[in-house]
Amino acid sequence: MNDAPARPGSPTGPAATPLYRERLLPGPGAWVTAMGLGILVAVLVLPLAPLVAPGAGVLVAAATVATLVATAPVIEVGDGALRAGPARVPVDVLGEVTPIFSAEEMRVALGPELDARAYVCLRSWARTGLRVDLRDPADPTPYWLVSTRRPDDLAAALDEESARR
Repeated sequence: MNDAPARPGSPTGPAATPLYRERLLPGPGAWVTAMGLGILVAVLVLPLAPLVAPGAGVLVAAATVATLVATAPVIEVGDGALRAGPARVPVDVLGEVTPIFSAEEMRVALGPELDARAYVCLRSWARTGLRVDLRDPADPTPYWLVSTRRPDDLAAALDEESARR
């Protein structure tokens, strides 16, 4: 048994629950499309191998669903950082947070207003998002543009996490 006292900032147990967590899973249309792809494969295989066709259809549908879930990024605020997909940035270098509430605003942010140096974590099925400016002069990335279905909640979580630091 370890009787040494825990140092401040060191984990003493399971990681703290994040203030905000969202997995950007596709909407119902993508799931219906995955099932339709499985049915299409089953119908195409049916004349060639009638006994294999249902299994091939189920396998293709399951692989499509698994791929959609495995590639869905997680947006998370906790432990002093914002995480979007594989990237992580400490909240103490975050500047202005701007929620994007409409698909049109997101289209403009991703099109004419986009800086090529920005970090973008985008999923087309999440039509709203958040722009977070960075205040780190050593980082060439001027801002992050992150898809989210709940921009208000994500902005509030970033404000709360910044206040903790």
